[in-house]
Amino acid sequence: MFDYESMRLIWWVFIGVVAIAFALTEGFDFGVSTLLPFVGKTDVERRVIINTVGATWEGNQVWLILLGGAIFAIWPPVYATLFSGLYVAMLLVLFALFFRPAGFDYRGKIDNPDWRNAWDWALFLGGTLPPILFGVLMGNLLLGLPFHLDQDLRSFYDGTFWALLSPFALLCGVVSLLGATFHGALFLKWRTEGQIRDRATQAANLLGILLLAGLLLVMLWVFMGMERPEITQMAATDAPSNPLHKTVIAAGSGWLQHFMDHSWMWLAPITGLAGFTLAWLLGKGEHVATAFLASSLGIAGMLLTLGFGLFPFLLISSVDPGSSLTLWDASSSHGTLLLTFWITVVFLPIVLLYTRWVYKIIWGSITEGDILKDTHTLY
Repeated sequence: MFDYESMRLIWWVFIGVVAIAFALTEGFDFGVSTLLPFVGKTDVERRVIINTVGATWEGNQVWLILLGGAIFAIWPPVYATLFSGLYVAMLLVLFALFFRPAGFDYRGKIDNPDWRNAWDWALFLGGTLPPILFGVLMGNLLLGLPFHLDQDLRSFYDGTFWALLSPFALLCGVVSLLGATFHGALFLKWRTEGQIRDRATQAANLLGILLLAGLLLVMLWVFMGMERPEITQMAATDAPSNPLHKTVIAAGSGWLQHFMDHSWMWLAPITGLAGFTLAWLLGKGEHVATAFLASSLGIAGMLLTLGFGLFPFLLISSVDPGSSLTLWDASSSHGTLLLTFWITVVFLPIVLLYTRWVYKIIWGSITEGDILKDTHTLY
C-alpha cells in the first residue's frame, strides 16, 4: 500500500481533495464579495453581507496556502514551472487578495459613505479577479503551457502573460467566476433574510442559467475541438522521477476518447452538471441548504472532470510534449511522500474537525437587527 507508485497516486488524490476544499469554501467567499455592491443597497445591508463570511474568510484562504505548500513538497517541478512561468498571473492573484484583509478590517474604521463604498469595491475586486485567473489557469492546463525541460531538468517558460489569455482560457475564467458567484448567491440566500435574500435569489436564478450554458460550451469545446497529447512510452510508475524518460505525441486520441476508454470517468461531468442544475432548480424555492449542497457537488464534479481528463498529466507542454509532467515522473522521493503522508494523516482531520466546529458555532441567519445592535465587534 505504501510503495512508491501507491504513494504517488494517494498524493494525487490528497491534493485533489485540498483543491476541492478550497473551491468549495473560498468559492462562496469570493462569490459573496463579488455580489456585495449589487445585492447590498445600503450600508447596513452590506454589513450583513460581509458578516456572513466575516468569521470564516481567513480560514477559507488557508486551503490555498495548503494547496501551494503541498504542490511545493510533492511535485517540485510543477511548482517551479507554474510559479516561474505564471509569475505575473500569480502576482495579480496575490495583489487582489491584499484587498480582502484591508477591506474587511478598514471598511468600518471611518463612518463615511465614500470611504466605505471605496472598500466595498475593493472587496469586489478581491473576490472577482482571483476566480477569473484561476479559471484561466484551468483553461491553460487543458490547452498546455509553453515550457520545456533541458537535459538537466531545468524548466524554461517560452510564453508570455498575454498568451495565456486565449479565447478558450478566458471562457474558462468567465465560467469560474460564474460558478463562484452562483455558489456565493446560494450561500447568501441561506444566511440572510428579507430583501437581501430576495436579491440573492434573483442573482442565483440568472447566474445559474449563465453557468450551465458556459459549462456546456466549455465541454463541447474540449470534447469536440481540442487535441490531447498521448503517452506512447512511459517509464515504470515506481521509477525515480525523470520527466524526460517517456515518449509523448502531441495529438493522441482526444479528450472524448480518453473518457470513452475510461467510462467510469463520465461520473464526474455528469455529477457536475447535475449538481449545478439541481442547485439552480432548488435555489428558486425554499430548499436552500439542499441547493447549496448541490452547488458544492457541482463544483466537485467539475474539478474531478478536470483531474480525470488530465490524468496522468499534471502539466502539459504545448511546445515540447515530451517535457510534460505527470504524477509518475514529477514527484518527490518516496521518503518525502511517506513522511508528508503521515503528517497529513495526523493533522488534516484536526483541521477538518476544527473547521466543522467553527461553522457550527457561528451558523445561523444574520439580520439587520443583529448588525444595528452591535456596531463595534461586527464588521
